[in-house]
Amino acid sequence: MSPDGALGEIILPFGETAGQAALLLEAALASSTHPTEVEKLLRQHLLTDPDYLPAYFAMYKLLFRQSRLAEAEEIARTALVSGARLGGFPSNWQHLAPGTADWSAIHSPAHFYLFTLKALSFILLRRKQLDECREVLEKIGELDPHDLIGASVIRAYADGLTAH
Repeated sequence: MSPDGALGEIILPFGETAGQAALLLEAALASSTHPTEVEKLLRQHLLTDPDYLPAYFAMYKLLFRQSRLAEAEEIARTALVSGARLGGFPSNWQHLAPGTADWSAIHSPAHFYLFTLKALSFILLRRKQLDECREVLEKIGELDPHDLIGASVIRAYADGLTAH
């Protein structure tokens, strides 16, 4: 938000300038907009435009912040399918390799997929599904060896949880 309270241009972590979906998310997290209304609008947005990847991002982030982890996981997995379809590669992360797509192209469905895979790893971690979380993180490390999306933060958190 800008100093005068207006919503400025939002750049999503996967490189796209956000549209209505991210603005709704910011409104839900930063003001008195009721999250139920925002969720309803995001779900409607996804029904009318299932290829609009930022709406998935906003939705799984909103659900995660509400500790609705099973629902956030479901949306993240649906987002992976959409990102893969738009990127022209397999949706099953276990079948991906560094050469499957240009994972570093920030304004691409592949980068969105990678970023959503990171979100899924954190959701799995919070749901205490540590084995799958670690498998996802291992795959991210293979696809993103330079840690462009910052999955090392989730990996360190997972390591800290299992060290105790």
